[in-house]
Amino acid sequence: MSFFPSQPPASGRRAAGFSLIEVLVVITLLAIIVLSLMEVFNSTQRAFRAGVTQMDVLESSRAAVELISSDLRGMAPAAGVSNSITLGLNNVVYGGINFAAFDNNYYPATYAACGYWPLVQSLPPGSGAQRTNVLNYFFVLGRQNTKWTGAGYVVGATNTASLYPLYRFYAETNISANPIGLYWNFLNAVNFGQWTNMSHLLDGVVHLSVRGYNPNGYYLTNSSQYAGGRWVTNKNVAFTLPQYGQVGFTFYSNTLPAAVEFELGVIEDRALQRAESLPNTLPAPPPNDRRTLYLQGLSGDVHLFRQRVTIPNVDASVYQ
Repeated sequence: MSFFPSQPPASGRRAAGFSLIEVLVVITLLAIIVLSLMEVFNSTQRAFRAGVTQMDVLESSRAAVELISSDLRGMAPAAGVSNSITLGLNNVVYGGINFAAFDNNYYPATYAACGYWPLVQSLPPGSGAQRTNVLNYFFVLGRQNTKWTGAGYVVGATNTASLYPLYRFYAETNISANPIGLYWNFLNAVNFGQWTNMSHLLDGVVHLSVRGYNPNGYYLTNSSQYAGGRWVTNKNVAFTLPQYGQVGFTFYSNTLPAAVEFELGVIEDRALQRAESLPNTLPAPPPNDRRTLYLQGLSGDVHLFRQRVTIPNVDASVYQ
């Protein structure tokens, strides 16, 4: 039995609560807050992924630079064997090639595997300047104890699956063998696109060039005299005509460059993926295909690496 009987609510009083409009306002505010937090989170995640991807590109590029530098430092002369020695009528013995770099094979080339068109990119707006990215491929002869080593680098510019992949060729032979075989193996791998015979280093290499220098620090050209402040020698060095400022050359016998400067240009991964997603319009001329047109305006997305490597085994007497 209750001593406190319940009393009915006063007339006109209603239970406390939120109106429908108040609930809708709160839900709307919460939705805006959640969406804002999600956008901040997504932006942070995108920036993090972009930073990690860029770091991977830079690390891969630096690793390639170190590998190229190491191969160049190990350059050795072919034991004084000349490139072409005539031993009687029509009896020619080909000696080793110490160092060879090839000027650019433009589209269309004799061999489809190395044919390409240089990528020309506009520099920042207002400057009116342009940069021409070139792709040299080169071979380096080395010697380790009782064996010859041959290393070479080439960019597969005609590859449509992954754009501008950089490959490294490497082979060895006994010191008693003629090292010219290493050189020809590299050329065959390049000219016929034998990419599976080489190591794939990284993608997106839109620029690769090499230059040789003599002991006085002058850039080796196809001139054999003082010209424009440049002094060179043609002794045991064969040059080709320059194109876009690049001079092809072949060193043989006991001649080596005193230093080699190379440049490596690597495009950022996001720009590369975007270019790879565009439809391939080959065999149309590359300057007109959509991938090239897209990359032409992305000079700011190319990371350039430059390094000059001194060659310890150079014989300065050949430059006298």
